[in-house]
Amino acid sequence: MFTGIVEELGEVVKASEAFLAVRGPLVTSDAALGDSISVNGVCLTVVQVDGDVFTADVMAETYRRTAIGDLREGDRVNLERAATLTTRLGGHLVQGHVDGVAHIVKRTPAAEWEEVTFRLPAGLAKYVVEKGSITVDGTSLTVAWIEGDEFSVGLIPTTLEATTLGRKQVGDPVHIETDVVAKHVEKLLEAAGGTR
Repeated sequence: MFTGIVEELGEVVKASEAFLAVRGPLVTSDAALGDSISVNGVCLTVVQVDGDVFTADVMAETYRRTAIGDLREGDRVNLERAATLTTRLGGHLVQGHVDGVAHIVKRTPAAEWEEVTFRLPAGLAKYVVEKGSITVDGTSLTVAWIEGDEFSVGLIPTTLEATTLGRKQVGDPVHIETDVVAKHVEKLLEAAGGTR
């Protein structure tokens, strides 16, 4: 479990069809085998730590559902260690289980912040609500508005500087994780409707 508060920008050291090696001095400072680290919102398990580089195996399912397979050596990634029972919940509850890949459709800069609009993949819009929480590349954000399959967020200078979202361009893919509560409520309502 994570909070969606990115701790540092890491750097991909090596990417293959089976694993990902990432440099992250902060997240590796106390990393141990079996720990979970969010990489652009994807929960990965540490299988090796070598100095400030950690390696995680990547399954075919992860490659199928995410854009992790597009990462190349030198790419920057958002990193966050798993939350503990004493972690401040500055963002919202994030599982690190990506629901789909969205794409940036517009960036609108303002004096001190920027509005970014994304197009969701089919079927996810029903889980996104105005002023609700959403995770974009592992970053906890508040939905400014949603219309059809597009939604927008406002990015403050800190977010633009401290995450990959300040560097991504129109057309770039991003990982989306919707609020897990909405999915549970939907499942419960479906079950209740099916028993009547």
